[in-house]
Amino acid sequence: MSYLYLLPISVYLLFQVTFLGTYIAAIVQGHVVPAIPYISDAATYSPESCVFGQLINMGCILLGIVVYVRFRQICVLCEYHADLRDSTWKLNSRALWVGFGSCLGISIVANFQETNVRVVHLCGAFLCFGLGTVYFWMQAVISYYIQPYVGTMFKAHIRLFLSVVCTIFFVVVAVTGVISHILFRGEDPRKWYPSDGGWKYHVASSISEWVVATTFCFYILTFTDEFRSLSLEHPTLRIIEYEILVENDNVVNSQAHSPPVPSTPPPTPRNVILL
Repeated sequence: MSYLYLLPISVYLLFQVTFLGTYIAAIVQGHVVPAIPYISDAATYSPESCVFGQLINMGCILLGIVVYVRFRQICVLCEYHADLRDSTWKLNSRALWVGFGSCLGISIVANFQETNVRVVHLCGAFLCFGLGTVYFWMQAVISYYIQPYVGTMFKAHIRLFLSVVCTIFFVVVAVTGVISHILFRGEDPRKWYPSDGGWKYHVASSISEWVVATTFCFYILTFTDEFRSLSLEHPTLRIIEYEILVENDNVVNSQAHSPPVPSTPPPTPRNVILL
């Protein structure tokens, strides 16, 4: 596969279209108010929740592939450059599992709606945003280590900046979200009005969530140029039973076509003298 650079672009477009499309569909259906709801609130009720879950699951698979390709890229660089092996090998291995954990959290958020399984939904959100932010910090550090072999210093600065933005707004989402729900006095959090209490904190929390989600997408998009120089071959598939049969046939054929082993020559007769 030689078009690996399309993976980050696909993740970016799929997530952005899903977020905006779900928001528009929820407003048209009357399930949320237009005043900037949470992304998960817009995807709470069907039919938009069904489409949201399906598209996000597809995005999680693509995102997991991006995380794995990035991991393999750093592994290959460590093989060619011994100075990177000590500085980035362990960090790269840990970043792989942190990235997979973030992908799992995104899938949990999409499939366990807040109104149905609230605790599981919040745990998924923590995995998604929390581990995702940690993964971005790891990749920002790795981006500085792999200079000047891959990427540019400007791109490393961009990733560092996006990591800072994710960290700040993730904290804002958590703090203002808790405060807003404590002050909420309305009937349905999906239809939050200024008279329901905690309005300002709710707006700050929902806007911060949209900022974090958008920053996530832009961060993944920064891998596009680096993936252009990568090529991934198809994995090798082995059928063990067939290999055993082939080996046995080769042994039989080699024995059948091998030259006969010469027998031991008879002893040379001695000269006999007749008297």
